[in-house]
Amino acid sequence: MDKKMNVESFNLDHTKVAAPYVRLAGIKKGINGDEVYKYDIRFCQPNKEHMEMPSLHSLEHLMAENIRNHLSCVVDLSPMGCQTGFYLSVINHDNYEEILEVLAKTLKDVLAAEEVPACNEVQCGWAANHSLEGAKAIAAKMLAKKDEWRQVFA
Repeated sequence: MDKKMNVESFNLDHTKVAAPYVRLAGIKKGINGDEVYKYDIRFCQPNKEHMEMPSLHSLEHLMAENIRNHLSCVVDLSPMGCQTGFYLSVINHDNYEEILEVLAKTLKDVLAAEEVPACNEVQCGWAANHSLEGAKAIAAKMLAKKDEWRQVFA
């Protein structure tokens, strides 16, 4: 990689990371002093494994809905196109340890869920593409490796 890319994750050597992990991927400062912290929450080892779309889709719905019950400063939680993780953006909140705690609580919410929120044609753009069981399996696997979340590189 000779040229620095505009997208932060394109500058990350994906062959050197060791998923699962949670890393601060960037901070954007607004003109009024607000700061948006973007976290790379990597569930799967890049180029070795990925989340199947129905499971990832349900996990996205469950996490996006439930994480806001634990943290009011969430701006967005969105899946990566490579299907290996999610980006979490929060505003004016730089407490990494609390992010880890909130993520664990949110994944426990996934395990306790009895249905996928907004899993219907009115609220979802692809309502037929969901798997609650798959989302729970991914959440359980991520939680089982919670002790590894702080280590990004092998």
